[in-house]
Amino acid sequence: MKVLVTDPIAEAGIERLREQGHDIEKSYNLSQEELLDAVADANALIVRSGTEVSREVLDTAEELVIVGRAGIGVDNIDIEAATDNGVIVANAPEGNVRAAAEHTVAMTFATARSIPQAHERLSEGEWAKGDFLGTEVNDKTLGIVGFGRVGQEVAKRLNNLGMELVVYDPYISEERAEQLGAELVDDLTTCLRRADFVTIHTPLTDETENMIGAEELAQLEGGYVINCARGGIVDEAALAEAVDDGILRGAAVDVFANEPVERDNPLLWVEDIIVTPHLGASTEAAQENVATETADQILAAFNEEPVMNALNAPSVDESSFPKIEPYIDLADTAGKIAVQLFDERVEKVDVDYFGDIADEDIDLVTASALKGVFEPLEWQVNAVNAPRVAERRGIDVTESKSRQSEDFQSRVTVTVSNDENSVSVCGTQFAGNDPRIIKIDGYRVDAIPHGHMLVARNEDAPGVIGFIGSVLGDADINIAGMFNGRETIGGEALSVYNLDDPVSEDVLASLNDDERIIDTKYISLNGR
Repeated sequence: MKVLVTDPIAEAGIERLREQGHDIEKSYNLSQEELLDAVADANALIVRSGTEVSREVLDTAEELVIVGRAGIGVDNIDIEAATDNGVIVANAPEGNVRAAAEHTVAMTFATARSIPQAHERLSEGEWAKGDFLGTEVNDKTLGIVGFGRVGQEVAKRLNNLGMELVVYDPYISEERAEQLGAELVDDLTTCLRRADFVTIHTPLTDETENMIGAEELAQLEGGYVINCARGGIVDEAALAEAVDDGILRGAAVDVFANEPVERDNPLLWVEDIIVTPHLGASTEAAQENVATETADQILAAFNEEPVMNALNAPSVDESSFPKIEPYIDLADTAGKIAVQLFDERVEKVDVDYFGDIADEDIDLVTASALKGVFEPLEWQVNAVNAPRVAERRGIDVTESKSRQSEDFQSRVTVTVSNDENSVSVCGTQFAGNDPRIIKIDGYRVDAIPHGHMLVARNEDAPGVIGFIGSVLGDADINIAGMFNGRETIGGEALSVYNLDDPVSEDVLASLNDDERIIDTKYISLNGR
C-alpha cells in the first residue's frame, strides 16, 4: 500500500509501516495542485495540522482507505466528505494528552507568576523584583471549558495543588465530573464568573468558534485565560484588549486562529500575554506516541480490522473485537443474500441479534450488514459510509437485541423490506470460524455462504431436486453442496445450492418454466 505523509511525524511511526512492507512517500509543504497529484493513488494519508484535507482532496483520492491525524484536532479534515467517500478518519488522541495537559499547567504557572516577563527583564540586565507580584493557584478556582481527555488530565494535576474545579462541558456527565473532584455547571457564563483561571480544551467547531469574546471575558474580571487547545475559540483581538485594559490580569496562548502566527497579531504585543508556537504536543515522547498510534490505526484499516480511534466509522474496544469478529463478515454476507433475494426497492433494514452477541458492542456488525445490503446494488459503499447511504436514501435502519437464542449460542438476522414484502436471512458461527446460513424467511437450512448460490422455492414433491440438478448439469454447472428446508410434507420447500459457476438468465428461465418451481434466485457473493 502507498502511504502519503504530508506533515512531519516521528520516524518510529514511519518505520512501523515500513516493517509491514508498505511504501512511504514523504512530501511536505505541498501546494494544492501538488497535493491532489500526490494523493491520487494513495491508500493512506498521514497529516498533522499543516495539511488541509478538503472535499476536493478526498474526491480525488479514489484509492484512499484512511486519513490518519497524528494528534487530536481534526478541524483541518472534512470528515463529512471523508464519510461520503468511504474514507476512515482516525486521530491519535492518547499519544499527546499528557504533554498537552502538562503544557497547560506550565502556562498556567507562567502567566500567574509572570515568569517569561521576569526572565526577559533580568536577561536585559534589569533586577525588576518589585515589578512582578504573582498569584498563587492554591485556593483559587479553576474553570475548565471542555472536559475531554486533556481537560481531565489538567483537572487531576491542578486539583492536587489545592484548586477548586468548575467545569463547563455540555457533553460530559455530572458523575464523571464528580469522580475527578469537579463541579459541572450548566453554562459558560457561570463557569467564567466563578473562575480565577480558565483553561480551554474544546475542539474548534462551528459551535465553539469565537465562543469566548469580549462579553465572556468580562465575566472573568481579574482572572487569567490559558488556551492550549485550538486557535479561534477565543476572539484574539478581544483577549488582547481585555488584558491590555486590565480587565484580565494575564493570558497564556499556545494556539492561534492562523498559524504560523502573523507579526501583527495583537496577542504578540501585550506584555501580560505569554505566547508559545503551538508547543502543546512538542515532547519527544508525545511525538513518538502519536506517530506509532497513527501507524497502528493505518495498519488496522489495511488489514480490515477495527480502527480504534475512528471518528466516522464504528469502532470497538480491542478486548471486545475477538467476540464480534466472526459476525462482521457473516452480517455482511447475510445482507448481500437478503437484498439479492428481495430484488425490490428497499425501504427498511432490520438487524437483529440473539444470544451472547447481544451483550457486545455491535455497531461495527450492523454497519457491515448495511454494507452487505447496499453493495450488490452497486453503490459505492463500505462500513464507513453505509449508515450515511441509508440515511440519504431514506432507508430506515433498526437494530434489536435479545439474550434468547434457540439452538445457537449467537445468531444474526438481516431483514430487508418495504411496505409490501420482506426477506430475512439468519446466520450463525459454528466452532472454528465456520459461518452458516441457518434460516431464510423462516425455512431452516444449513447453507455455507460462499461464491455462487442458487436459492429455489418449489413444491415439496418427488423429483424436483433431481430436475434442478439436471438443468444445472445440462448447463455444465457443478453443484458443490445442497441444503433443503420445508414447512410441511407436500407443502412449499426452499433449497440452497452452492455452485462452482454463475447461473445465467437462460438457466433460471429453464428452471422457472417448470410448474413445480415457484421462484429461483441466483446469489453472487463474489460481487457482480
